[in-house]
Amino acid sequence: MIQFENVIKKYGEHKVLDHVDLEVEGGEFVTLIGPSGAGKSTLLHALIGDLDIDSGSILVDGYEITQFKDSALQEYRRKVGMVFQDYKLLENKTVYENVAFALEVCGEPEEDIRERVYAVLDLVGMLDHEGKFPRQLAGGEGQRVAIARAMVHNPRLLIADEPTGNLDFWNTQEILKLLLKINDQGATVLLATHNRDLVDELNRRVVVLNEGRIVIDKPQSGYDVSMESAPVGEIEIFEIH
Repeated sequence: MIQFENVIKKYGEHKVLDHVDLEVEGGEFVTLIGPSGAGKSTLLHALIGDLDIDSGSILVDGYEITQFKDSALQEYRRKVGMVFQDYKLLENKTVYENVAFALEVCGEPEEDIRERVYAVLDLVGMLDHEGKFPRQLAGGEGQRVAIARAMVHNPRLLIADEPTGNLDFWNTQEILKLLLKINDQGATVLLATHNRDLVDELNRRVVVLNEGRIVIDKPQSGYDVSMESAPVGEIEIFEIH
């Protein structure tokens, strides 16, 4: 279980996370949505210990991750998969090498690396592209490799921060199917996105952030969000169906 308890994160006097309380059960698929600057990415990066919070606590399976020392934090991160909008693949390494590198830096045996890399490349449908370099891949293929790299440690938690932001409709659909497949295999998935159509299609739990606060936490999607014309400071801008 993931627990955010009264979490505050500030930059100067601005609260990026403002008294956030959130619980996510193991095996859930939760979508985070909200306008730019709402706090989605900050929440996710706080969850992987990538930034310090100012107050409150973040617990994963009862462990307070904000109290982890460097060694414990590195061990924890190996149990979390992270996927970004821009893939962050190593341009001088092949598809196979990009995925394998995540295990090589941990000193895993070569035989185990080979077996695991082939397994995750098969999972994401990229086994036939193992020898290609990132520049030879289409956008959707690059994101599949990024997901394979995130999954190579068999993480219990997959965090996806705008993973379809640079993709067209069809590639977005393929990535969506892949995230659902990973969730069906037991991993908890947290997905941050601006894509309202994607959220509705998922029909899973939706958490809406605005100005650092959780303003909606709904078991399934099916809502209308209109941020563009809302005055700064207002949060009564959601119509739930």
